[in-house]
Amino acid sequence: MVKIDTTLRTSDLRQQVVRMFELSARKILSLEKSWDSSRGAPVFTVAGSYTSRGWTEWTHGFQFGSALLQFEATGDRQFLKIGRDGTTAHMARHVSHTGVHDHGFNIVSTYGNLLRMMQEGVIPENEPERRELELALKVSGAVQAARWTDLPGGMGYIYSFNGPHSLFADTVRTLRSLAVAYQLGHVLMAEGDSQVDLLHRLLTHAETTARYSVYFGKERDAYDVRGRVAHESIFNLNNGSYRCPSTQQGYSPFSTWTRGLAWILLGFAEQLEFLSTLPKSGFKPNWNKRSVLRRFTDVANAVADCYLDEMPADGIPYWDTGAPGLVQLADYRSKPADPFNDYEPVDSSAAAIAAQGFFRLGRYHAINGQRKTGLRYVNAALTVAQTLLSPPYLSENPRHQGLILHSIYHRPNNWDHTPSGSRIPRGESSQWGDYHARELGLLLLREMDSKSHLAFYSPRK
Repeated sequence: MVKIDTTLRTSDLRQQVVRMFELSARKILSLEKSWDSSRGAPVFTVAGSYTSRGWTEWTHGFQFGSALLQFEATGDRQFLKIGRDGTTAHMARHVSHTGVHDHGFNIVSTYGNLLRMMQEGVIPENEPERRELELALKVSGAVQAARWTDLPGGMGYIYSFNGPHSLFADTVRTLRSLAVAYQLGHVLMAEGDSQVDLLHRLLTHAETTARYSVYFGKERDAYDVRGRVAHESIFNLNNGSYRCPSTQQGYSPFSTWTRGLAWILLGFAEQLEFLSTLPKSGFKPNWNKRSVLRRFTDVANAVADCYLDEMPADGIPYWDTGAPGLVQLADYRSKPADPFNDYEPVDSSAAAIAAQGFFRLGRYHAINGQRKTGLRYVNAALTVAQTLLSPPYLSENPRHQGLILHSIYHRPNNWDHTPSGSRIPRGESSQWGDYHARELGLLLLREMDSKSHLAFYSPRK
């Protein structure tokens, strides 16, 4: 169980955040100097050097998005150039990629960050560039929304790269692509020139995810624990019926892959922020704004509480709550995670994602009058962040290209690097872990400096 430090305030982490961005600069420059673009997207490190791993190139946007976040945090314009040039040179093909559910990762992290910075005055207004950025974001949101499986009763989902039968928990965090495109006034044009409302498709996917991927302790099955998450949900395409939970990167369908839990937490918390800014009229005729916000809050609270109950005392999770080696780590929930144990790896990337989710959810509660609940979740975020932004998780080795150590990609497929002398993977980094640590750092910096809240949906001035 996470031992929340209730004395922490955001300003207490300033030195750690500044130090992270100092180290981050070297990591980005090292990767920029060494990376051969013909290898595709960097995914994770092996013995400290970033390498590719063919599955899908869902991490490409994190490479250039990290440079953009670095520029925004430090003002060092060489990182703006790296991020902008990388986006122009390598990200266009991802905009119209019909084979993945990852547009919110790739496109919003690049084109979206650039547009947001222009809207906020961080970079100068440039109308031709703005039009290019907006077009990319509109197309990306529509392409993501078109990857759709209808279910009975008006439900449906953006299906994963596994095919139309497969709903992934992670996709909730990529709904930001639909949100941005909707905010830009775009629609998906379908058969017979019918117009698909992107907000309604976003809401439908999120509700379907809440209904089938998240548990609420209502005896849905023998493993129905409130807040538990199934990585994948499987449907019968002949009649649209739900068949079973599944997983790709977790240990089993009936345990919780902790990065999937973190994706759900951050995805729903971020959508609560976005949806609360919209007029009620945008939800009609199929949705009611108040009911949607209440439902999303229930989901986010459930997974947040599950994280706090199930993870080790410092908030750094092991990769799956049902990982078989955990039985060898006696009473592991009552003490800090041990990334150097011999039985099961931790996943620091899940902590980076979850910490941001806790902060956003806590802030949302505080703004809406739930001060005590909000402060608890914000303190949870800061507790996790304080651990994450310190050794042994913060990488201080200048020869290691990763920023956050002890990240895990795909334990069941044994893709992660196991160093000599170890029985399990450890000591490596991932593009998504590093990106989300930087995004968390920028979120905290802006809070410390009383700047506007970091959000993907900044309105045009």
